[in-house]
Amino acid sequence: MNRLIFGCGYLGFRVAKRWLETGDTVYSVTRNASRADDLNALGFIPIIADITDPETLADLPEADTVLFAVGMDRTTYSDIRSVYIEGLRNVLNHLPASITQFIYISSTGVYGDFGGQWINETSPTEPVREGGKACLEAERLLMASRLGQHSTILRFAGIYGPDRVPTRQLIESKQWKKLADQGYLNLIHVDDGARIIEEISNQPPSGETFIVSDGRPPLRRDYYQFIAHHFGLPDIPWEPSEATPENSRAGSNKRASNQKLVEQLDVKFKLRDYRAGLAQALDATK
Repeated sequence: MNRLIFGCGYLGFRVAKRWLETGDTVYSVTRNASRADDLNALGFIPIIADITDPETLADLPEADTVLFAVGMDRTTYSDIRSVYIEGLRNVLNHLPASITQFIYISSTGVYGDFGGQWINETSPTEPVREGGKACLEAERLLMASRLGQHSTILRFAGIYGPDRVPTRQLIESKQWKKLADQGYLNLIHVDDGARIIEEISNQPPSGETFIVSDGRPPLRRDYYQFIAHHFGLPDIPWEPSEATPENSRAGSNKRASNQKLVEQLDVKFKLRDYRAGLAQALDATK
């Protein structure tokens, strides 16, 4: 298979490696020439382009599968719409006719606050934060395109793993007031996420949307306390939090079900919940 990836970062790079290891040809789009050299040395075929600049997308290669896993690089861009929506539009307008599958990485941020209730793929999408709004608009753009029925939308929960443990620095530095102890966290370990994408890429495109979560969301205070205990810190002295819906994800309290993913795709998780995944991630970064 020929695979084309936009967003070869924390998640996308792991998917790209899995494809490469199974003998696929993997094209990776990057804006950076030095990054292109690194990707080439690893066996990928780099393409220097910028999704916000349509002219750079004029000669995209023939491929079977596209993975769009683009994040918001705030060191380069200030307008999230120019990346998530217009960037996707530019890509869709320049993809070759050979594409038979498009995998779009979205976010559970497309849902709003559900007061701690369970949500699934049919739950109302009423995002509050700008990232969630942009992801939802991008989803709609994709599904209305010529590739809509050849696409799979994956609404990812919070991705964590080695070198990415949300709130770790706040906990290590004991900035307790910046932690919101109420509500749930929806999580997925990056390795499980990459494996799920690989499995989906080897199946016929469905035009479906799936929530990608480990399905066992912890209470925020349990998650934070687990990290604190891992570093030998005492029980967190909970105080009134400075975290608000405006400056954090604290205002979006929900539990994301992965039932559809598990039942329709027979997904198995290697890291079943945050305790196993965090222990591995924290040990890997000591």
